[in-house]
This record gives sequence, structure tokens and C-alpha cells, in this order.
Amino acid sequence: MIRRNKLSGSTFIAAVAIVFAAYGSVVAQEQPWDPNVSPLGPSTGFVNDYAGVIDVATKQQLEDKLTAFKQKTTVEIAVAVVRTTGDRDIFDYSLAVARGWKIGSKNDDNPGALLFIAVDDRKYFTQISRDLEDELPDALAGNLQRQFLVPEFKKGHYAKGISDTIDAYIRTIEQRASGVATPTPAGAREDAPFPYFSLFCCLVVIFVIVLIILANRGGGGKSRGDRDRWGGGFGGGGSALPWIIGSAIGSSGSSSSGSSWGGSSGGSDWGGFGGGGDFGGGGSGGSW
Repeated sequence: MIRRNKLSGSTFIAAVAIVFAAYGSVVAQEQPWDPNVSPLGPSTGFVNDYAGVIDVATKQQLEDKLTAFKQKTTVEIAVAVVRTTGDRDIFDYSLAVARGWKIGSKNDDNPGALLFIAVDDRKYFTQISRDLEDELPDALAGNLQRQFLVPEFKKGHYAKGISDTIDAYIRTIEQRASGVATPTPAGAREDAPFPYFSLFCCLVVIFVIVLIILANRGGGGKSRGDRDRWGGGFGGGGSALPWIIGSAIGSSGSSSSGSSWGGSSGGSDWGGFGGGGDFGGGGSGGSW
């Protein structure tokens, strides 16, 4: 009789535990999706590898590189690798991570980007903040991913593909910020006839812009934060003309002042991203 009571008590406790576990699972599944809350845990650095595909040496090199780039330019570029996003589309998933982690600065000018990869889904997407879209346009980011990320991923070289893509992003941001034309991607045609008509159209556009600048001298341009970050190279008034001409005809243009790359120094301990998260859905992605 006593044995039966003990058995019944144990069975009852196990049943209660199962019920509570099932209830917790149901509640978790019923939680509404919030596009501003990261479905992942807090970030542990610039590089967050939840799939275990980046070796220790490459991860440390990326951490050092992205830390130095932030200190130099205030631009925060993050990497997140997961196995799968489940039933959630990678665009929505990566956007929630970028916003939830608050990548970028709290200031009005808060450039940031997130290179997000779902290994088992064979998909990738780079979220680009509003304040970085001029230096890293969606189409250009997609082109760089297809050039540097996809070929290596098809070989299973995830660490190299990620590292090469980050290097390409950094080079592109620096070149466009200083007015240097972005190099022609590999595989693009170089024997095409000289585009006389396109050049004529560019000259007409430049002429119209010059007239507008002269008529509205001293107004327009980007935010004060952009001018501070890039040394005035993208500002309003007459300073915009060298960059426009350089981008149109491929000249080197005027370079940013050295002091603008000073950035704020940071410690070695990870304290999270800057608190921005101003992502409006800009970016590019695909599959391999």
C-alpha cells in the first residue's frame, strides 16, 4: 500500500512537469513576431557565429578589422551566421537582428550593416542602414556578394567567403567616401565601345546640378553627421561638385580630410553595438 502511494506521487509529479513544459512550449510559439526585437541572443562581438563555420583565427582577424574600421569611420559592420531561420524569411529575420542589436550609433548619423547567413538554408542577406546606403548601395552590395561570397560558399569555404566580402565592403565604403570610383567587378565587359551618349548625358546632368548649386548656394546636402564622418566630402554647396564629377567620369575626386577618420576610441571589452538600429529595409541578398 505504501509503495503504491509513492509510485502515484512520482507519476503525478512527472505528469505535472510534462504539462508545464508543454504549456511553456505553446506560449513560446504564440509569442508575436516583433521586427524590432532580435530572435537571437545578445551579440558577443562584431562576429557572431551560431553555426560554427568560422575558425578561431579568421574570427579574431575579422573582429580586429571591424573594430579598427569602426574607430576609424564610426561605421559598424556586423556578421551573424545561423543554421536556419526556420519558417521566417531571411529578410525579416536579419532585419529584426539588425534592429534588435541596435547596430550603428545613437547619433543622428548612425551608419551600420549586417552580413547575415543561414547556412542550412543556403541563403544570405546584407542589411544596410539608412545612413550607409550612399556609401554601400543595395545593387553594389549584391554585386559584391555574388563576386566574393557565393563562389567560396559553393566550395564550402564559409570563413573565406565572409572575410573576402567584409574586405570588399570596407574597400568600397572607403573608396566611395573619398570620391574614388569603385573598380569594375571581375567578369564585367571591358571591351565595350566608348559610351559617348552616356558621357553627354552625364555632362548635361552635371551642368544642371551646377546651376542648382549656384542658385541655392549654402543649402541642401546631407546631415551634419555625414559631413563630420567623411570630412565634408559629401556636403552641400560647392563641395559636392568634385564628388559628382569624380563619380560620373571615374576621376579620383577630392579626398576626405585625415582628421575625419579619427573616430572614437573603444576598449577591448565588448559592450554591444552603438545603439542605433536605424534600418529601413535597405540591402541585398540571395542564395548559393
